[in-house]
Amino acid sequence: MSDPKLFKLPDVGEGLTEAEIVTWNVAVGDTVKVNEVIVEIETAKSLVELPCPYAGTVVELYAAEGDTVNVGMPIIAVDTGEGGQAAPQTPEVGNVAEDLVPTPKDDEPVEPGLIGGPAPGGRTSVLVGYGPRTTEAKRRPRKSGSTPVEQSPAAAQIGVQHAFTPHSTPAPEVDIEAAEPADIPDHALAHAGTNDAASTSGVRALAKPPVRKLAKDLGVDLAAVTPTGPHKTISRDDVQSFAGGGPKTAAQPTTAASAARPQTTRERETRIPVKGVRKMTAQAMVSSAFTAPHVTEWITIDATRTMKMVARLRAHREFRDVKVSPLLVVARAVCVAARRTPEVNASWDEATQEIVLKSYVNLGIAAATPRGLMVPNIKDADTLNAVELAQSLGELTRTARDGKTQPADMSGGTFTITNVGIFGVDAGTPILNPGESGILCMGAIRKQPWMMGKKIKPRWITTLALSFDHRVVDGEQGSKFLADVAAIVEDPGNALLF
Repeated sequence: MSDPKLFKLPDVGEGLTEAEIVTWNVAVGDTVKVNEVIVEIETAKSLVELPCPYAGTVVELYAAEGDTVNVGMPIIAVDTGEGGQAAPQTPEVGNVAEDLVPTPKDDEPVEPGLIGGPAPGGRTSVLVGYGPRTTEAKRRPRKSGSTPVEQSPAAAQIGVQHAFTPHSTPAPEVDIEAAEPADIPDHALAHAGTNDAASTSGVRALAKPPVRKLAKDLGVDLAAVTPTGPHKTISRDDVQSFAGGGPKTAAQPTTAASAARPQTTRERETRIPVKGVRKMTAQAMVSSAFTAPHVTEWITIDATRTMKMVARLRAHREFRDVKVSPLLVVARAVCVAARRTPEVNASWDEATQEIVLKSYVNLGIAAATPRGLMVPNIKDADTLNAVELAQSLGELTRTARDGKTQPADMSGGTFTITNVGIFGVDAGTPILNPGESGILCMGAIRKQPWMMGKKIKPRWITTLALSFDHRVVDGEQGSKFLADVAAIVEDPGNALLF
């Protein structure tokens, strides 16, 4: 027998405190390898795949798909030794920090790198998800009275933690209390010894992840359900019976009246939890809309020369392996025009009451994804040539739509382009990305009648809209920038003049 290893949810981005379990790639009883991807989680910034730091057999999953888990809480238990081992009981939230981080001794110096000690960059080493401590975390003794030998966390665990948070200290291992005898066949249900009073004393109800998800969908509190399954666990029948208001078996037919009520409610109203990327976007947009005074200007232009240039670039050998679209020309125009009007590529520092001009352009591209709006940015886009910019645009949009954008790629932006033209929309009044002073909305490019001299001809026409922070950008500066972008889109050769 060996003690199962607990893998805790790591901090996969600066400042994140929780994540949603999206997809489990393993189940209880499966064999896993070190660095094998076991779960996909969604944070407030991106979708992240977590590798397993241990090799062995999965004995327990502590969260179901759709559950939101706090950073530092266990999500999976893996038996790394020979033979089976019963799964540990789910740790109580109120006791985790107390068990994992002991009280420091008085007047004891803190060595660099230990919890509470100095870390590179002037930071203080802390356990992910908890406050600063001033001593090295140790395994607490077993209840049997034996004193375990101290050991450092697995090397793979260290790799996982540092891969996402280079400043963090690896989480210590947790000593698992003595499990029930091995003659219990189901590892996931090995919680014998829990009495009926456990449900009312704050201990988590015993149920498998699918049962917990069913209870969540039906709005059932598992603590109020009477368990009838093996080893006092809650089964699907228990949840369904409780939700139906009386005893009911899986084979018992449901009456038409009882079936109609929930169906009618779901058809008339659907509630979507706001979390992850969508929650972060909502907070950012509210903050931006009610903090920065927005001004939006419009211009309608003839983009026929840009469309012809895009066609020529697509046939050019250097652009053979990259996607070329009018967005490439607009992005290039923004980088050129920002040099002439640096105020649109600046930020407002509220604390110091200063305008911060940026000598670089981290160009953000707003991308609509199934999980919400993401705005990753291309670092130093103004230093890239046309081929490099096209490659970066293609890679950025693919990664964003797959939900794989890393938090670092969505921070530090200085200017944003949103392309509503791909939806057939002419233009809009975009809201500034927080921390930026300008955002350009690119509308649909379609053939329309256009006056050319004294004749009306069909031309490729589009509308550009610029929103800017009026604390940083005056009307003259915003108009000049928009006119420069429009001039380049009307004739890409004008970029040589700027």
